[in-house]
Amino acid sequence: MGRMSDPSPTPHRAGFACFVGRPNAGKSTLTNALVGTKVAITSNRPQTTRHTVRGIVHRPEAQLVLVDTPGLHKPRTLLGERLNDVVRTTWAEVDVIGFCLPADQKTGPGDRFIAGELAQLKRTPKVAVVTKTDLVDSKALAEQLLAVDRMGRELGFEWAEIVPVSAKDGTQVSLLADLLVPMLPQSPPLYPGGDLTDEPEQVMVAELIREAALEGVRDELPHSIAVVVEEMLPREGRPADRPLLDVHANVYIERPSQKGIVIGPGGKRLKEVGTRSRQHIEALLGTPVFLDLHVKVAKDWQRDPKQLRRLGF
Repeated sequence: MGRMSDPSPTPHRAGFACFVGRPNAGKSTLTNALVGTKVAITSNRPQTTRHTVRGIVHRPEAQLVLVDTPGLHKPRTLLGERLNDVVRTTWAEVDVIGFCLPADQKTGPGDRFIAGELAQLKRTPKVAVVTKTDLVDSKALAEQLLAVDRMGRELGFEWAEIVPVSAKDGTQVSLLADLLVPMLPQSPPLYPGGDLTDEPEQVMVAELIREAALEGVRDELPHSIAVVVEEMLPREGRPADRPLLDVHANVYIERPSQKGIVIGPGGKRLKEVGTRSRQHIEALLGTPVFLDLHVKVAKDWQRDPKQLRRLGF
């Protein structure tokens, strides 16, 4: 008689999760820790993740697709309103939502605002993720866990789980994945094995350039930078073992006065932006890159629907 086959193999699960929370709550860092590769851009300013970047956590028995939504905030511009719509549609479509709250900050009105929005999603399980636990002692952590539990109850819902993690030193990160997986529907894998992200490469390249361009000038230009990658082409006539990818990109700002800030004295800043983003792009795509960057003015693009469309929003 042959070996008994396992009568009930564990069904494979696959689905979508998104992390929400105030700016700086550690959402992107957590995404990167779970996926194990730099995918979402990390920044200490709200609204830097404009696109739905998905990181994928692969397990033999499950596939967890992380959808990164822009932060929900009180809109002041057309761009803000459009982002909030994106957020609400995304929340309605995912299988589980992780609400990130930093361990080292008291919960505040911003957190209650988001939790209040979550309370309206009756069917979606909500997991409270208390992040940055490496910054507090156990007493402060216990108080924060209780405060988070209480906040859910006051708003009329129960957290499916409350999990403390530190993405920085990796504490409980894989436990979090273990807890999210059972909340996903039974399904074959949604993405083939090696895909860490399904975001078109051009969009990710644009994000990396934008992140580098904002480095060091965030106070002067918090949101007024958009990057469009015009084309990415393999350089012709290169030997197969030494490929080179030409990337042509435009950095758009709103006002001519901002040009000097981005370019810097004698073009020094733009050069640094080019070098830094090129290294990240090469790491992402695994190929040497020639990066051609230009700074252009697109007047008041945040308020102009036509420009917003052209810049990909």
